Amino acid sequence: MPKRNSWVNRMFERVKVDNTLELGAIAIELTLEDGRLLKGRLAIPMSKTVFEVLNGPGAFVDFEPFDGDRQYLAKTTLRAVKLVNPPKAANLAGKLKDMDGFDPHRILGVGTEAGWDDVRQAYHALAKAYHPDRYSSAELPAEVRDYLSVMARRINAAYAALESPHQARKQAAAERTDPVYARAAR
Repeated sequence: MPKRNSWVNRMFERVKVDNTLELGAIAIELTLEDGRLLKGRLAIPMSKTVFEVLNGPGAFVDFEPFDGDRQYLAKTTLRAVKLVNPPKAANLAGKLKDMDGFDPHRILGVGTEAGWDDVRQAYHALAKAYHPDRYSSAELPAEVRDYLSVMARRINAAYAALESPHQARKQAAAERTDPVYARAAR
């Protein structure tokens, strides 16, 4: 019996889950019921959006004013919440402008001599990395969201541009090899 318990213990040790929440901070302006305006950071779990935190089950929000100590505010005292826009990231705007040339092989990171399986594999890896659902719960600046959206569209367009000739070749090969049957006259 001790052997079985040690086996069970080892099995559960391998699947331990860390349930601690990693907190992030979002810069916001809060207008309270009494008309006061507070500027600071709202502490939220990285896996949640501001909307989920403000409309979630808890009665309080964790707020740290830029010029004061951390405090907990009752959600019922909040009249308005405004997200403070982060400074513009100039390098992202430059990257978007640099992408004017459309080379599907370069976008997918494959050579012109790459086989269809390599193209498909590169597409799936990039599509997975830039897919909008992957970043849906993250609070990202608008510039980053725009960049990710443009990249996802470019990856899809590059794949479609390379897939079209591949499908045409595949269709032509199928038509050449399929026998043509003639119906016997009666």
